Amino acid sequence: MDIDPAQQEPQSRPEIPGKEQQETPQEAITQPAKLLRIASMVRELLEETRQASIDEPGRIRLRDIYERSVGELREVLSPDLQEELAMLAPPMEAVPTEAEIRVAQAQLVGWLEGLFHGIQAALFAQQAAARAQFEELRRRGLPAGQPQPPPEERGPGQYL
Repeated sequence: MDIDPAQQEPQSRPEIPGKEQQETPQEAITQPAKLLRIASMVRELLEETRQASIDEPGRIRLRDIYERSVGELREVLSPDLQEELAMLAPPMEAVPTEAEIRVAQAQLVGWLEGLFHGIQAALFAQQAAARAQFEELRRRGLPAGQPQPPPEERGPGQYL
């Protein structure tokens, strides 16, 4: 007689410390170099659009570049960052005005700069944690290996 797994009582699993942290999605970037290239391009486009008057074909081209940039960014971001980007950079409809393009690009550049600041803060925190861990090991003393005999008890070395 087979037992339906859905009818079985759930077995309790031992709690693993920190497991809930592992299951929560982590903000991550899979291709940092690509992210930096796109961010630089978007920043440069924003500077260019601030300085020039853009006709309709130019605005259409900028919209297409913007949409493609956002799509490329999504490919290198973790799902939680993809959702955040989607909320902050919705697709542009029809032919955008110059102001709409500038605002969308400025918003994207601002979000990317915030992302970079977040990365820098995370790296700083990791570095500080590693330094604290190292200092704790140093304070406790490193685990003893095999004791070395005093230099006078050692046999002749490689040099006389």
